[in-house]
Amino acid sequence: MPSARRMILGHVMSGLCSKMNRTKQLPADLMETPLNRCLNTFDITLLGIGHMVGAGIYVLTGTVAREMAGPGIVLSFILAGMVSMLAALCYAEFGTRVPKAGSAYVYTYVSIGEFWAFVIGWNIILEHMLGAASVARAWSGYVDSMLGNIVANTTMEITGEMHEKLLAKYPDFLAFGVCMSYAIALAAGVKATAMINSILTTVNVVVMSLVVVLGFWYATPANWSLPEQGFLPFGFGGVLAGAATCFYAFVGFDSIATSGEEAKNPNVSIPLATILSLCVVTIGYVLVSAALTLMIPYNEINPAAALPDAFGTRGIAWAKYAISTGAICGMTTTLLGSLFALPRCLYAMASDGLLFSCFGKVNTKTQVPLLNLAVSGLCSALLALLFDLEKLVEFMSIGTLLAYTIVSASVIVLRYRPISVEETVHLAPDTPGTDEEENPSSSSQSSAVDPSSPTSEMIEIALAGRLRPQFRWLEPILGRCEPGVACSGAVLLFCVLSVAVCFQLEVSWDELYDGTWWALGLYGFLLFCLVACIVVISAHHQNTRDLQFKVPLVPYIPALSIFCNIELMVHLSFLTWLRFFIWLSIGMLVYFLYGIRNSKEGELGTSYSMLMSTQEAIRGWGATHSAGLSGGTRVTVTKIVKGRVSRKSVDKQAIIDDDDDDS
Repeated sequence: MPSARRMILGHVMSGLCSKMNRTKQLPADLMETPLNRCLNTFDITLLGIGHMVGAGIYVLTGTVAREMAGPGIVLSFILAGMVSMLAALCYAEFGTRVPKAGSAYVYTYVSIGEFWAFVIGWNIILEHMLGAASVARAWSGYVDSMLGNIVANTTMEITGEMHEKLLAKYPDFLAFGVCMSYAIALAAGVKATAMINSILTTVNVVVMSLVVVLGFWYATPANWSLPEQGFLPFGFGGVLAGAATCFYAFVGFDSIATSGEEAKNPNVSIPLATILSLCVVTIGYVLVSAALTLMIPYNEINPAAALPDAFGTRGIAWAKYAISTGAICGMTTTLLGSLFALPRCLYAMASDGLLFSCFGKVNTKTQVPLLNLAVSGLCSALLALLFDLEKLVEFMSIGTLLAYTIVSASVIVLRYRPISVEETVHLAPDTPGTDEEENPSSSSQSSAVDPSSPTSEMIEIALAGRLRPQFRWLEPILGRCEPGVACSGAVLLFCVLSVAVCFQLEVSWDELYDGTWWALGLYGFLLFCLVACIVVISAHHQNTRDLQFKVPLVPYIPALSIFCNIELMVHLSFLTWLRFFIWLSIGMLVYFLYGIRNSKEGELGTSYSMLMSTQEAIRGWGATHSAGLSGGTRVTVTKIVKGRVSRKSVDKQAIIDDDDDDS
């Protein structure tokens, strides 16, 4: 009886694991969508810039400079921008692979599996919801400061103060109204949204240029070397903490990836818009933060309205109004960007069956998911009504960093994953093996492998995920692994070791700096294991077939992105992690009670069940396999593997066994 229970439990657990690890099968026509493909590269670039340049530059700059990094905020923005660029390159490659709404959620679903895709999608929902709420709160605070705090004072006279530590000082009804108003405006359609965003972003960029020019004109270099404080008054730890918080300012390029299903030519627009917008925004943030900290000492900055007050102290009253205009425009575009991306992420998850089906409906007239927009706007408005800006910003960074980490890992996994049998079959008409069978006279012409011919592409497909010849010495360790499995395992181990290294750096940095023997030995061992993971990954062949944009230096750049993201996540506070796990626990209830049972991928069944459902299955597995790989495809793939891979382990385990040919 106990053995029977163990067998039943093992069967249930294996079925659960297979459901959690199933990947999304992409449709044959990736460009087909119920959404409106009307955005060009210019529209998408301005969408990214507008989403990134908002509350980050007008509110976050003052807070980080005053309380975290001082003049070192310049380094914080450079670090945050560099780490964001690493992740942006990975997003750009996925944008050409999968031009669908959902961004990191879809990328993870295609490469890693359903469970981690849901985790990322659930975090993206939180990220954009908090982003919209925080910007609405900043928008309200900026307008209120221009009106002499009349809104805050009147509200507290009517409602009184909220004394809960987790909540704001007073309910912000102006932020609630702003959030709902912009959600209603977005219902007009994506083209109208893009036009409004382009106009407001242009005004914002002009104001930023004005701030930089005037700031350097009135600069005082002595403000970067105050007595007993210097350029880094909070040390390099403050710079890292500032960089972790400054990630809030760079989440906009995620909305670029989300717009992939509404881009006219996503293969070109997504990577180009991602890189251009991130470069422009990083340069702008660095210049504005440098101008601010050079104009006045960092300890005299007003976090609520840093730039207007800085110019006011210099006697440039007219600049205050220009900056306030730019701030309103910038925060409006950031709010529009968050409310633009959030409904589309809900739509992508609902279309896959992981969220309630009502969120997968698109209005036929406006081609916008209106219900998603209404729910997104209401939830964001409620958060803006009750919570303070600082708590919203810190909570949002963790979800963003986690999404960046998993997307970077997904790039490595997909690069070293061998192509599936079903995908190989589609290449059969172009292979020389097929031509030989249909036209024997052409065999002499196709016997030589032309690097530019489809045959060289088939060679790359067949070798993907297998050891390179110069790394044959790893065969005793990795020779028995299926193609791609060793690379996926190395990526997982690299992430775990990165967490260990970053945590130890945070806890025992002093011991390492002093040269304590155990600290040096521990870090040496962990770094050796990290390098070993990279060596194992780079020892295998890649598959770069049909990639319009490729991340350079794979696996090194994605691995560096993973490590930097984890390092910044470690610097977030314990309360931030606690709130994150509470939100994640709610998501797990949604997934295991609804999503795992209603997933569209579960309806498709496994590859084995689909093969066995055909009429050929009556004759057994061998007949089905022969029917699935008929003719030239079976012959071609076998020839490629046997002729091009000289390793003993590969010869023993070809892609298609000779026994199948006999059957």
